[in-house]
Amino acid sequence: MTLRKKPWNRIDLPVYSISSTDGNGNYNMHIITYASQISMQPKQFVCGIYYGTKTLENIGLYNKFVLQILAKEQYVLVNMLGKKSGNSTNKMAYLQKRGLLIAWKNYQVLKDALAVVELEALPVILPDTKTPDHKIFLCNVLDYKNMNEGTPLTLDVLREQKIIRI
Repeated sequence: MTLRKKPWNRIDLPVYSISSTDGNGNYNMHIITYASQISMQPKQFVCGIYYGTKTLENIGLYNKFVLQILAKEQYVLVNMLGKKSGNSTNKMAYLQKRGLLIAWKNYQVLKDALAVVELEALPVILPDTKTPDHKIFLCNVLDYKNMNEGTPLTLDVLREQKIIRI
């Protein structure tokens, strides 16, 4: 079965969520798998944010956001946070109603996340050409907090739960 997968689908990548704000008290959450640490000193991540999302709009208005390391059990949030648009769905109201949020610094974060990492998106240094579907950001780590013990959510869990096919 593994040999039938494309090479990039053979690796079990982590599934994160981003908590973003426009800086005026409006928040959104988004699922992201295109995130990776790329530097030890200074600690930096590179993040790919899908075009047309509320998250990308928020990062354009306020360049700081939180990368949340999700727990395996949080796979149930992927359909809401990743398959619905913050432009038409109030994801934060959904999460608040279910008691899933807590405040951390100036953000609303998932209380059951394993860890949170505050990032600052640096000015894009690549030519301003649109990549096929994601805008790429180089980000400095500003702060972090380990919140809970547990196993991280990965793409293989989403495959097992039939949330994704790849």
